Amino acid sequence: MVLAMAVSKPLVVVESPTKVRTIKKYLGKDYNVAATVGHIKDLPGKEMGIDVENGFKPKYKYIPGKQKVVKTLKQAAGDTNDVYLAPDPDREGEAIAWHLAELLGIDPRSAKRVVFNAITRDEIQRAFSNPHQIDMNKVDAQQARWILDRLVGYKISPLLWKKVRRGLSAGRVQS
Repeated sequence: MVLAMAVSKPLVVVESPTKVRTIKKYLGKDYNVAATVGHIKDLPGKEMGIDVENGFKPKYKYIPGKQKVVKTLKQAAGDTNDVYLAPDPDREGEAIAWHLAELLGIDPRSAKRVVFNAITRDEIQRAFSNPHQIDMNKVDAQQARWILDRLVGYKISPLLWKKVRRGLSAGRVQS
């Protein structure tokens, strides 16, 4: 007697919870769709979070308050072999896809990254018929910006506080 094992549905992970229902409608009941609600990892809030002595390696931490999202995503991935990473098609979305791959134990080179610029049936079907791997060039660009934000912010902001006004920030490094 051979027992058939139930295979989990493919999981699609998007950024925005408002997209979940529409994407589910287009993909059908054979897919699970979940949202990250933005980034799941970031640099720590109370320290620079950059190992300057070790090639400027970032020290990512799960964002406080995202434990429920992380747990839900892990459970939703379950034992499925099909996880489609579908955050937004920008470098932030690519970094989210990279962090998701890490969270779910997926090699970024074999990840199924789907990108769509509109939430229409045709666009969703096109994206799912042509998955690709995570674009590490976009991930590297996003990391470089975050690292520069931190280095500049942590080094220059205290100078602004002394010379101009307390509470000012050297802020975001723009591309």
